[in-house]
Amino acid sequence: MKVHVDEEICAGFRVCLGILPELFELHDDGYAVVMRAEVPPELEDLVMRAVSQCPSNAISVCDAD
Repeated sequence: MKVHVDEEICAGFRVCLGILPELFELHDDGYAVVMRAEVPPELEDLVMRAVSQCPSNAISVCDAD
């Protein structure tokens, strides 16, 4: 699984950081960015939680292949 944050949609609510600080961080402009696109299997459930709880729907996932 790969995760992506659309910087044009992200409004900097930081919900993803609260759920998964190991994977998301804030850009200097205050928007979330992904520190590594490939999601380890043990973090997939938390990534899906971040996707579902993102207020601006800026986070998306796709298959790693």
